[in-house]
Amino acid sequence: MQAQRTRQPERTPRVLAHVDMDAYFVEVELLDRPELRGRKLIVAQDSGRSVVLSASYEARADGVRSAMPLARARQLSPQALVLAPHQSRYREISQEIMTYFSTVTDTVEQLSVDEAFLDLTGARRRLGSPAEIGARIRREIREIFGLPCTVGIADRKFIAKIASTRAKPDGMLVVPPARRLEFLHSLPVRALWGVGGRTAEVLEGLGVTTVRQLAETPEDLLRRRLGVAGAQLRRLAWGDDEREVETQREEKSIGAEETFAEDVSSTETLHEEILRLSHRIAARLRAAGLSAQGVSLKLRYRDFETLTRSTTLTHPTQSALTIRTRAAGLLDRLGARPQPVRLIGVRAERLSREGGALQLSFDRAETNWIDAENVLDAVARRFPGAAVGPASLLRPEGRGSEEGTSQGTPSGRDAGTE
Repeated sequence: MQAQRTRQPERTPRVLAHVDMDAYFVEVELLDRPELRGRKLIVAQDSGRSVVLSASYEARADGVRSAMPLARARQLSPQALVLAPHQSRYREISQEIMTYFSTVTDTVEQLSVDEAFLDLTGARRRLGSPAEIGARIRREIREIFGLPCTVGIADRKFIAKIASTRAKPDGMLVVPPARRLEFLHSLPVRALWGVGGRTAEVLEGLGVTTVRQLAETPEDLLRRRLGVAGAQLRRLAWGDDEREVETQREEKSIGAEETFAEDVSSTETLHEEILRLSHRIAARLRAAGLSAQGVSLKLRYRDFETLTRSTTLTHPTQSALTIRTRAAGLLDRLGARPQPVRLIGVRAERLSREGGALQLSFDRAETNWIDAENVLDAVARRFPGAAVGPASLLRPEGRGSEEGTSQGTPSGRDAGTE
């Protein structure tokens, strides 16, 4: 007698939204200066070394984009008005927007100051269809905050993100599950997450220019040309993305970087900056109770070419000495640099909770150094205004590099936690 198969209940289709504020920094500035609406606007620090933080759509029509050097943006859009950024205001309104999202659903994943994923699956019975909920979000954000936003809705996170990108500005696009592949396969391959300039060149060399063509390309061929990333991209091309909206995101890395006021050729100056950044990162690791098992170095040259190198540690660490030693080693292994350096960054990666995967070092020098760094932390907490750090960073004012080459001064920009 054949056993009767138990019918499994069908899973309720997920409804995931990606909400992205449109030209967020510009729109926040316009709340206080509405007379500027309709003009070409750029939000950036007004200096020769600045990059564009945000641009109005009028300026974007001239080719201005975020992260573009301000000098280049001015060439493209000479009539644009440059507005100084007000970061505290952007953060304040962002927190209020995220609080509003929590009234729609209790499952919110904030991606940045101006975008978030929302799981709307459980809100359908209360608030209506996906399109009705999306329209409500757009309407209420406009009414409450006076700001425009774009909403993409799908049953996959990456498709919701693509949908919001395609609906910009100030629009909405809903991709029903039944039309998921139809939507995906109509897109250019560059629309997929993970397809940057270099990856797109490799795919186009294979004759792959659309997501449909990517989906039909044999996986073994993609693995040979792109490694594991090739197989992952093919899965995305078939809509394979089961990631949930994460209400609490674990920190994946902690980093800091500096943009120099003048391009730097001096290796001594770069090593000093690595030391400074390493202490900043290590203090943040200890404050968060985290340890790192990887270190990466980022360099951006004068022409904005950017490269990243990374290394794995034998055991997790919170020590600035270890971070500095590994980052400096990455710099030295690069050899002669083809041009002066505009920006340098250090990042602690593969983080774990202290006391979890942490393995104590048998290196007495590192142990002594960590003890010293803990003392520095205590002094900094007791005397917040005190300048406490390695003696090698406490230079007499006006002293330059002994090499006598191009000397740079950090601009003070700090990259945050991811």
